[in-house]
Amino acid sequence: MSAEAYFEACEAGLARLREEQRDNIKAAATLFADTIAAGRAIFAFGASHSFMIPMELCYRTGGLMLINPIYPHGMDLGVRPVAMTSQIERIPDYGRVLLENSPAIEDDVLLIASTSGRNAVAIDMALAARERGVKTVAVTSVEYSSSVPSRHPSGKRVMELCDIVIDNCAPLGDAAVAIPGVGQKTGPLSSVLGCAVVNAIACQTIADLVERGIEPPVYISANMPEGDEHNARLLAQNADRIHYM
Repeated sequence: MSAEAYFEACEAGLARLREEQRDNIKAAATLFADTIAAGRAIFAFGASHSFMIPMELCYRTGGLMLINPIYPHGMDLGVRPVAMTSQIERIPDYGRVLLENSPAIEDDVLLIASTSGRNAVAIDMALAARERGVKTVAVTSVEYSSSVPSRHPSGKRVMELCDIVIDNCAPLGDAAVAIPGVGQKTGPLSSVLGCAVVNAIACQTIADLVERGIEPPVYISANMPEGDEHNARLLAQNADRIHYM
């Protein structure tokens, strides 16, 4: 059954993540915890469907309050026509403009989600971050990115420019399920696997902070008793590095 094949592909991808990317996820979590302990800020960016990864991290039940999304102006799925997002993410230097108009500064951290890692917006953002002294974490598909040419004038891909690279283990082309009679595979994996990666980073970061004696600012659902009060207290305590409220 094709639905079963998708579950199997997801399970296989998650198993690969756990086995092959454990050390990289731990390194990213340590960087996040170091950054928080130093009083610095954390940012996250993705274009088009990759913006789901920053969305998963931001203002999320059980999530760290300190993850600031950099909004992908013109490259979210509310844009009409939606196909324009694919054109805009190829515009050279736009990623630099987005970063320069964000609050990210030296010694902050930026997570960049880009499954193919080939488009100019994510590459320019990684380059601009390096120039600013902002440390970077990539969530990308190494197989996909290694199999396609860069669309950036430098010839570089995101995975070649970031301090820590986490392979989301999505296949070339992202889709994973072949259905007889259909030429194109279906069942994309990058959203499921990418969200698993960043939630794993968040969980490990929170555990690291507790070990350091630092109270991790973690959201409680606003639908839980006293959730609003809990969230308001921690938001106020960390307001200097929360830029999305």
